[in-house]
Amino acid sequence: MSRGTQQFGNAANTGSVIPESHNQDTVGCLTKSVRDATYCLDAIYGPDPRDNYTLVQQTPKGGYTQFLSSKDALKGARFGLPWLSFWQYAPENQQQQLLELISLIESAGATIINGTELPHWQTIASPDGWNWDYGGTRGYPNESEYTYVKVDFYNDIAAYLAELNNTSIRTLEDIVQYNMDNVGSEGGIPGIHPAFASGQDGFNASLATKGVMNETYWEALAFCHRTTREEGIDAALFNNGTNLTALLVPPDVGQTYQIAAQAGYPMITLPAGVSPDTGMPFGLAMIGTAWSESMLIKYGSAIEDLQVSSGTKYQRTSPLWYDYRSRNIPVNNV
Repeated sequence: MSRGTQQFGNAANTGSVIPESHNQDTVGCLTKSVRDATYCLDAIYGPDPRDNYTLVQQTPKGGYTQFLSSKDALKGARFGLPWLSFWQYAPENQQQQLLELISLIESAGATIINGTELPHWQTIASPDGWNWDYGGTRGYPNESEYTYVKVDFYNDIAAYLAELNNTSIRTLEDIVQYNMDNVGSEGGIPGIHPAFASGQDGFNASLATKGVMNETYWEALAFCHRTTREEGIDAALFNNGTNLTALLVPPDVGQTYQIAAQAGYPMITLPAGVSPDTGMPFGLAMIGTAWSESMLIKYGSAIEDLQVSSGTKYQRTSPLWYDYRSRNIPVNNV
């Protein structure tokens, strides 16, 4: 989100979130239904005097629950499928199941338009999955979100730690040193702890920046905002007279929420089935333009009502729990 918008969805439970970058999205509500997520959103939206980004929010008078709807709301909706941007990277079995759900949405009166691409998708969406240093791996750190995220983390984690009264750790340097001192449990060195095979490489990359917001930092931030906002999601929604309601995307393709996070635009995920290969659930997500939470609630709740009322198998389903007894991390004497 742009910190003024909310990214929210429905999944299991949410835990604590430690701030990483004030330029990235903010975690929203993770619930069992769109209705529950909307009540949660109504409880948390609004200006925070300690967070300047929230002071420019565009929120509806009376809150968001008024936009909850039924499947009838899908009549006249126009959804885009950015196939090359995202869909082509989804597993084939997920594509098949999600497209059947989309056909159901279309039968309820919505229009589906394929090929609604983000103009810069080849530059900003890695073909190999979620990669927040895709620009850097191509040799362009001034086109990488990681360039500014690792700087932001250095500064923002210190601001967060400064307000804690139950620890003496105050800086990223303190965190890195603690991990080194407790390498057996915290994985401060690559290859020591099986849960942290790469050690603390992300912390080390952030530490190397010393929090300096140099020219490359600002170039990267401007590039990511431009190519994911007006020349990204907005272009896919509104260019060439499309005037789409939202983009429908497969959120198991990590590039989808990665782009929404860079833009700071809201995104909602609806449960849509379970992968027969992994046994894990997957969803169908909608991405909207800035301040479009009310629209996402309207059509997200409409799709959810359609799923339930139609009895389709493409809705919330329990995981298959493959290998739930397996231990991937060795634990001694347990």
